[in-house]
Amino acid sequence: MENKVRKKIVVRARIQSEEKLPITTPFIKLDSALKLSGLAETGGTAKMFIEEGSVQVNGEVCTQRGRKLYPGDKLFFRNSLLVITDGNENN
Repeated sequence: MENKVRKKIVVRARIQSEEKLPITTPFIKLDSALKLSGLAETGGTAKMFIEEGSVQVNGEVCTQRGRKLYPGDKLFFRNSLLVITDGNENN
């Protein structure tokens, strides 16, 4: 049996914009979050960005387009930080 070693890749980049994405459901999938926020024009482009390793979730590269994001999770893509928030909370 092969022993696979997973390396944590942390990329330090300059954040140019920070936005909040309020959700009213318990979670949102990564590809849907990219599309809903406007960071990707279509679901197909979101899938491509994720598969090529261009997206980070909570500081780690994520290539799972169906990854569930919950309030408090942070998505980083192309110098933009997107923070998932609870849209049901009264602020």
